[in-house]
Amino acid sequence: MTAISASAVPAAASPDPDGAVLHRPVIDWFDAHARDLPWRRPEAGAWGVMVSEFMLQQTPVNRVLPVYEQWLARWPRPADLAAEPPGEAVRAWGRLGYPRRALRLHGAAAAIRERHGGDVPRDHAQLLALPGVGEYTAAAVASFAYGQRHPVLDTNVRRVFARAVGGAQYPPNATTAAERKQARTLLPGDEPTAARWAAATMELGALVCTARTPDCARCPIAALCAWRQAGSPEHDGPPRRGQTYAGTDRQVRGKLLAVLRGTVTPVPQATLDQVWHEPVQRARALDGLVSDGLVEPLSGGLYRLPLT
Repeated sequence: MTAISASAVPAAASPDPDGAVLHRPVIDWFDAHARDLPWRRPEAGAWGVMVSEFMLQQTPVNRVLPVYEQWLARWPRPADLAAEPPGEAVRAWGRLGYPRRALRLHGAAAAIRERHGGDVPRDHAQLLALPGVGEYTAAAVASFAYGQRHPVLDTNVRRVFARAVGGAQYPPNATTAAERKQARTLLPGDEPTAARWAAATMELGALVCTARTPDCARCPIAALCAWRQAGSPEHDGPPRRGQTYAGTDRQVRGKLLAVLRGTVTPVPQATLDQVWHEPVQRARALDGLVSDGLVEPLSGGLYRLPLT
């Protein structure tokens, strides 16, 4: 596909472009350049969209794809997942990280079976009432699965809006009320266009308006971008949070869970003691897993993935 260069877009009349000016070039770019991802296909349905949204939180697409495919093959409907112990969801989650998402998705599936006859609800308020579903996930499922009009604010979208409209290199560390208001203001008025806009801005942030090396030459709204018009100033806000993994409790938790995922029989404490050299940190990580409901302690110093 041919990239859309900045020169192909007319210069903005104002350094603060409104939504109407941005909608068409971004959506046209998305129509030409969107990745063919399984959760975007019609056959994915609302459950496929919901599973993808849980898995994609803080996890790149290339890591999600194989787990997503295996998950949907095993549990094609919420009731299929709800019928199994929550520990099986943790086991199937593999090495995606943040495994509490697996428990939350299992809880949401159980609620869908009990409250909605096994079908992911269409209503935004009903989605938001599901366990483990926050404002972002409810809006994403309502928009991407059912074509509804909701602002969908993930990290990629927030970065696009911060640059194109706000003139800042990065958005705040945490989503603000001002960002939510801006997202509602930028939302197209009709539902189909609004849903397409939500997906398009997310894809633009993921592929072009990236955090470290934005490819402005490929951006369909580069000539309209307030940050570019301001000379692409460096970030001058609070330091951006970095993520570390090596040597952290997260790494130790992952090693402990890997042992438990690898067997269907309870694991003795002595086996878990072998995964990490530092006993205090290892004990803290194991206690955290138990507290989070990801590991179930048994008598005799045995541990397993949760059955209830």
